[in-house]
Amino acid sequence: MIPTVVWGTGNVGRAAIRAVEAHPALDLVAVLVHAPGKVGRDAGELGGLDRVLGIPATDDTGAVLSARPRAVVYAASGDIRPDGALSDIGAAIRAGAVVVTPSLYPLYDQRNAPPEFRDPVLAAIADGGGSLFVSGVDPGWGNDVLPLLMSGLGTVVDAVRCQEIFDYSTYEQEESVRSLVGMGRPLDYEPLMLAPTVPTMVWGGQIRLMARALGVELEEIRETVRRRALDATVSTRTMGVFEAGTQGAVRFEVQGIVDGEPRLVIEHITRIHPSCAPDWPFPPHGDGAHRVIIEGRPRIEVTVEATDEGENRSAGGNATAVGRLVGAIDWLVEAEPGLYDALDVPLRPAAGRLGRTAGRLGSTAGRLGIT
Repeated sequence: MIPTVVWGTGNVGRAAIRAVEAHPALDLVAVLVHAPGKVGRDAGELGGLDRVLGIPATDDTGAVLSARPRAVVYAASGDIRPDGALSDIGAAIRAGAVVVTPSLYPLYDQRNAPPEFRDPVLAAIADGGGSLFVSGVDPGWGNDVLPLLMSGLGTVVDAVRCQEIFDYSTYEQEESVRSLVGMGRPLDYEPLMLAPTVPTMVWGGQIRLMARALGVELEEIRETVRRRALDATVSTRTMGVFEAGTQGAVRFEVQGIVDGEPRLVIEHITRIHPSCAPDWPFPPHGDGAHRVIIEGRPRIEVTVEATDEGENRSAGGNATAVGRLVGAIDWLVEAEPGLYDALDVPLRPAAGRLGRTAGRLGSTAGRLGIT
């Protein structure tokens, strides 16, 4: 059994507690939290399980890392505190841990990561002998292992398109949705997520990973952004009111240019309400989906819809990101210390877990539908 820590108990951390507890090779030994109100609460409660695990959450990072856990699932946010996340992750690696996390976008494509991110991690690995694997869903498996697997089913591949189509009112991060993405803001407000070069910073690594795996030379990465205003004021269940005339939908692409054409495309179609941009694509069911389209012969299209925590699609996406990361821990423990990416770490069958999840997680178990 691999002693494993979950660091953070927000949207990703809740799913991480459940995933570690369900994995037959992992032993959940500690849960680290930042909010004082969570200290002392049982991991089972924080993870949305229906039973007590006997592991009280703690904010004593030093004590947890001094016990030298073999693995850490780092689930704390890195969107608006990348330096803090990098420091935390470095401390865990120096303690000898294998660290998996979705929190540092620049390290998804670790070979091309900026030196200010890559160099501290390599130094921590040299000092402590730990490892790091950074991945997620989108960016993550939705635009690396899934499209690459599907491309191998084609005879001729002309282009690869990866889509995320989501109702962002299902997210539990209102500040990010309003400020970083710009929902509910005037169209002359420039949200950070849509500012020039930022989409490439977040998703460009996935374009480069696909190009590397497909053996093509990437000429450049381009961005396109379109925004739509709400025609009428709408009220959402989770985030309140969004006024008419403010941003209600956004559609952007990060394009990998090969032979002068956009051959590798990551596209996001995001709404705060289904009434906005009705001519743009919708998910086949519910509030969100990830889709991969291989243009060529044959044309191949796969849509993935995941739900968790009361049929929530955002929670389902988080759970699949966690599944990819937690499922890699035992492989990373056996591998040499190092900095890994999605092309290094195999996506393997859920060996030893068939029939275990529903029994152990009860009503919180996620469902993954592929159409």
